[in-house]
Amino acid sequence: MRPGELVLCAALAAGLLALVLPVPRRLRLIATLPVPVAVAQLIFEGYRWQLTPAYVLAAAVGAWEVVSIGRGGRSSPRGRWLTVVTTLAAGVAFAVSVAIPVLVPVFRFPDPGGPYAIGTVSYHWRDHDRREIFDGDPAARRELMAQIWYPAESSVEAETAPYVSDVDAFAPAAGKLLGIPGFVFSHFGKVRTHGVEAAPVASDRPRYPVLVFASGLNGFRQSNMFQVEQLVSRGFVVVGIDQPHISAVTAFPDGRRIPGWTKDRLVHVIQQSITPKEPAPAIGDTELPRGLFPYLAEDISFVLDELERLNDSDPSGRFTGRLDIDRAGALGISLGAVTVGQVCHADPRLKACLMMDAAMPADVVRDGLEQPAMWLTRDADSILLERNRSGGWPDHEIRETLDTQRAAFGKSKPGNGFYIETPGMFHLNYTDAPAWTPLAQALALSGPIGAQRGHEIHAAYTVAFFEHALDGGRPPLLDGPPPWDEVAIERR
Repeated sequence: MRPGELVLCAALAAGLLALVLPVPRRLRLIATLPVPVAVAQLIFEGYRWQLTPAYVLAAAVGAWEVVSIGRGGRSSPRGRWLTVVTTLAAGVAFAVSVAIPVLVPVFRFPDPGGPYAIGTVSYHWRDHDRREIFDGDPAARRELMAQIWYPAESSVEAETAPYVSDVDAFAPAAGKLLGIPGFVFSHFGKVRTHGVEAAPVASDRPRYPVLVFASGLNGFRQSNMFQVEQLVSRGFVVVGIDQPHISAVTAFPDGRRIPGWTKDRLVHVIQQSITPKEPAPAIGDTELPRGLFPYLAEDISFVLDELERLNDSDPSGRFTGRLDIDRAGALGISLGAVTVGQVCHADPRLKACLMMDAAMPADVVRDGLEQPAMWLTRDADSILLERNRSGGWPDHEIRETLDTQRAAFGKSKPGNGFYIETPGMFHLNYTDAPAWTPLAQALALSGPIGAQRGHEIHAAYTVAFFEHALDGGRPPLLDGPPPWDEVAIERR
């Protein structure tokens, strides 16, 4: 919990004890303490729904003391019985008031650990040359929201950026997709990252290699900060993108909000990229013989185009000459991993590709990838365990995911392929989701490996891979036996 929340809980505990214990009258005034503490917490830290029981209890304790003062501190026998019942109810209310913010916390990201501070800026980019196939209007053009995290000067002291800056758009969209109230995610705007808005780019290197991150279906550009912050703090620029109709919601600066399509609306064009069939499916009037992913791959190529423009001439001056597009890579999770595989097959500007827990498109299975590639994956038993706990993962998806990853890995050029298998992982372990709540395993947001260990393993391999592929190093993690007992690594 945040400091103000801890103080509020302590004030509630003290106030309740002052009411029910035989303490001197002057100490009974402690019972009024929760009210001003609650007001102060609201002013300095802000409201979040998880604290509603605490606010109600603070008001009730204060009112209880006011009534007691009105009676001169005395109660009738019948009043004493009422006090006993009320005290028990207050104890339950206190437990609820503490439990909810603990179980749904304003969580924190671990210290990134690298030598660089982190800066961040966001962009709205429009591809004037490409039609938006999800829109029936043939004049509609493809647009993206992009957020760049970059190595920054460590001397900058400023408030860090929120986890989700457009939470008013994100929360209701995510809630609708998951069938739960949107306010459940409203506190994501209060979670702080380590990035500082518009901080100066670190000056100790002339240029920094660039990575593009693609989230999964109905994901969001900030979904993998456990990897992003580790990479940026070690000298990489990372660009996360929201893709209209694919991300949970894409919120544009002009107020437009484009919600994501559900899997059942896209499964035919997703499957077409993995196992092509005739006749080819379509989105609207656009036939997609190779499925959806060649189109989504063009989003990442377009991002590289925009980064080249920023590197040539950034109006703010921030990135001019500072982005090393000759050392560009991509990483993705789930649908984003399929997209990364597809774009790495098609765009030679990408020099390194990392894919997490997803099947590979038919083009990649057929030809393999020319550039260094890493697959972060798991075993079939872990997928079956996830299916037993939360559903999904029909047999054909399990086979396709594992078989196509192995087939693509098997065609890696010598020295270029890495296949990391970590048992105990669930699909969402490859995102920040297990850090959202201590109930992650109970809610099937995490497998038995847990949040911290899963993130530690995969952040470490992510950094090591890109340091090898783009920075020219050879981290020992890629050559020696894994320092985690459950991890198995295969190399080509």
